[in-house]
This record gives sequence, structure tokens and C-alpha cells, in this order.
Amino acid sequence: MSSYKQVEIQIEDQTTPHNKWCHPLKEDGFANFITSKLLDNPTVVHKIFGAGSFFSPLLFGKFFDPSDAFPLWEFESDSLIMPPNLHNSSSHRNIDWSQTDNDFVLTAEIPGNTVEVCIENGKIMEISGQWRQKREWKSGLWWEYGYVRRIELPEQTDWRKTEARVKNDLVLEIKIPKNTRECTVDAPPN
Repeated sequence: MSSYKQVEIQIEDQTTPHNKWCHPLKEDGFANFITSKLLDNPTVVHKIFGAGSFFSPLLFGKFFDPSDAFPLWEFESDSLIMPPNLHNSSSHRNIDWSQTDNDFVLTAEIPGNTVEVCIENGKIMEISGQWRQKREWKSGLWWEYGYVRRIELPEQTDWRKTEARVKNDLVLEIKIPKNTRECTVDAPPN
């Protein structure tokens, strides 16, 4: 028997400021991070960042020139964007779109059991969630705590009536009603 859990759709208006993904880059924030008692291994942090300023040209223990190109060939892009349980796997998480006469339907397998759906200005749908697994990354431990996917909505949607639910704590299904109002053009007067 299938179980369904309703997911609340959050509506965001970009005219009002929000700090969902924004964190100010300030010297005091960096100093608090470096001296934090919550770090598992503060010596690793000091080895990576040094004991100096976040704005120091000797960041990362060597001269750091922000105008240098980042060595993209050293990064494995799939490992940066895939959930930990799919690393070294040939399968990727897909978001499938389909449509009926009345709705656009989006289905996706979601990792973890937390999911948020947010619609920004009626144009962008953001699906995000969290999981709590550590994974190995290049020369040390790198922790991932979540995922985010942003999708542009079709223009002819009635996005305010969007519904989302999770089936069996695994499959997210989002129904976005099509806009049934037809645009009519008045005939010019004779």
C-alpha cells in the first residue's frame, strides 16, 4: 500500500530580500569559523586556511591570486552534483516532466526524507532537501548536507495552485495546473 505525504509549496517574491542561500563574507565571520569550538578537527582548518585573514593573499598556505583560473580539470563534476549514494554509479537522478490535459506533472526520486518546494516569482521552481551522510572527496573529507535543483516553469501555468506530495518517502510528484484562461484579442472596431 502506498503512503502519501503532502509537501507545502512556498512562494517567494524576489522583491523582498531573503537570505536562504546568502551568507555575508566578513572578516569576523571567518575569524569565528577559525576559532570555533564546534569543529571536529581545528588543525585541519588551520592547515587549509592558515591562521591569517580570509582576505590574505597567502590563503590556503600559498600565494592565492583571485584572478588565477581555477583548475576545472581537477574536479569531477559528477561527484560534486550527485548525491553520495549515487557516486560511482552509472545512474543519475532524473526529473521527469509529462503533461495531461489539465496539468504539467513532474516526478523525481528524492534522496533523504526532507524536501522543500519553492516557487520564485511564478517563474522558477526550486526543489531542495537534506541528507546526513559523509563522503570522501579528493584529499580529505568533504561533507554534503543537501541538494538543490532549480527548474524554469512553463509560461502557461497556474503556478499558485501547484500541489506536491511524496509517495512512500521516495518519489516526489508535483502537479502544476495549466492556465485554462485563454488570451483573447479584441477585434478592431469597424
